[in-house]
Amino acid sequence: MKRVAVISQNFPPDSLGNASRIHDNTKHLADDDWEVTVLAPPPTFPFGSFDRTWRRSWTDERDGMTVHRLWTWQPTTEDPGLISRLLYYVIFPLHALLWLTLNYRSFDVVWLSSPPVFVGLAGLPFALLDRKPLVVDVRDLWIDSAIELDFIEAGGAFERLSRIYERYLLEAADRITVTTAMLGSRLVARYGIDDTTVHHIPNGVDAHRYTPTAAETADPKTIVYTGNVGHAQDLESCIRAMARLERDDVVLRIVGDGDRMPALERLVEAEGLQDVVEFVGLVPRESVPGFIEDAEIGLAPIKADEALAYAVPTKSFEYMASGVPVIATGIGEIESLIGASNAGTVVDTDPDAIAAAMERLLDDPTERDRLGTNGRQHIVEHYDRAVIARKLGAVLETAAEGEFDTSSRSSRAVPADAE
Repeated sequence: MKRVAVISQNFPPDSLGNASRIHDNTKHLADDDWEVTVLAPPPTFPFGSFDRTWRRSWTDERDGMTVHRLWTWQPTTEDPGLISRLLYYVIFPLHALLWLTLNYRSFDVVWLSSPPVFVGLAGLPFALLDRKPLVVDVRDLWIDSAIELDFIEAGGAFERLSRIYERYLLEAADRITVTTAMLGSRLVARYGIDDTTVHHIPNGVDAHRYTPTAAETADPKTIVYTGNVGHAQDLESCIRAMARLERDDVVLRIVGDGDRMPALERLVEAEGLQDVVEFVGLVPRESVPGFIEDAEIGLAPIKADEALAYAVPTKSFEYMASGVPVIATGIGEIESLIGASNAGTVVDTDPDAIAAAMERLLDDPTERDRLGTNGRQHIVEHYDRAVIARKLGAVLETAAEGEFDTSSRSSRAVPADAE
């Protein structure tokens, strides 16, 4: 039996797409006879949704896995300041590094998921010293996104240091897993890493958990958004689109929480949309499928920024698995997914365009059924997490068995601009 240590900044009950992704993949690994140990902080995200704890650590057994919760600073406000965020993101990997230092002989391979990029601090020393095979999971161009969203200054000291650190991490890895092909290509182009180390392990969904339900005519009809209410999502345009609908038989239901929630609540009040926009807030993970299944349309709005062109929101797969047609915004990979599946439509990040797409689908139940059926079939064939986890297991196993030339890893770990 192979043994893997999984390091993730988020794990259920955190309400974030990657929390459910890590849980489902590791659960399937455990089902496939892996001995899985997950290292994660106390439940914290969305910020302000959980009570702070001062317990140093505790252990749970769930779904065939061992989950070690390691203390870190936990912000308790919805939109914490920079220092509070950094403490949350930096203390956890340092705590995980200490834990791994004492226990690394218990594992055959370490799989760590980023962003945040700081999580690499937990596994990087073991890779550089050739102590354990390291597989780095990259699901986001965190630095590019932070620049695009004006969180950090382009060309500033923080970006330069972050780039050097990320290069070290990726070049030290035995394998790199990425959620989209575009993401892998961008990493290879930016850092010049060996493309044979990069493996596409897409996001997806447990198809048995999200299932279509028999259509029922109901008023008001429901448009649903589930997941993180953050800066990369263009929910402002979706809310403004509701004001442009020439009907009173529909409600937008936002299920989730995040940094942008207070601003969205103010927008709804300013636009007088309290009767047609409903904020459900954070709900248990097992309740999310019910909210989707009750909806006529699912929203997956990403800002149309080049820095986010690699991204495909987890909610897109959940809508499709539930047989719910998708209205998406954004460019790049989200366009490819919707185009390949014929499960919805991608429109401009403009309230008028979003409203027009809503009107078309709300008025055409036959088209909604067709798109929903297409989406469900596409998920079952390509994005069921049981299938994806087997691909992940194969990558971890070859890394654990040393079926890759690691003799040059230490030399590759020195970036040219840091020599």
